Amino acid sequence: MKVYIAGKLRNDAEREFLEKIAKLCEDLGFKTFLPHRDVGLAKDIEDVERIFQGDIIEGFEDIDLVVSVLDGLHVGAGTAWELGYAYAKGIPCIGIKTDEPVSEALEYLSAILIGSMDIVDSINKLKEKLKEFSK
Repeated sequence: MKVYIAGKLRNDAEREFLEKIAKLCEDLGFKTFLPHRDVGLAKDIEDVERIFQGDIIEGFEDIDLVVSVLDGLHVGAGTAWELGYAYAKGIPCIGIKTDEPVSEALEYLSAILIGSMDIVDSINKLKEKLKEFSK
């Protein structure tokens, strides 16, 4: 079973949290795809084709689940796109939002994102949800 890890990746803290989630998934026996680890970062406009090809065309091959970090005032544009793409392909998604309750985040997440996936509020709850998914 393979998990695509989605989330903002513009600073070290964001990337480290995504890596923590990838390790959790791997410790539970999942294979993972982590865009910045497996494809790299876009440094300028010349990187766009490489990033799209690697993250989406190749990255979504054989994906069984998307885990997405939803922290912050807004979900990143790439993350929102990946979640929509996964939904359209019938790939289940789990969101993790640790910085505020989902019930208070409607304005920032949107009803569409909230309604399209289960959202947990901690790494421990994500671990339990992943265990349920692997059964």
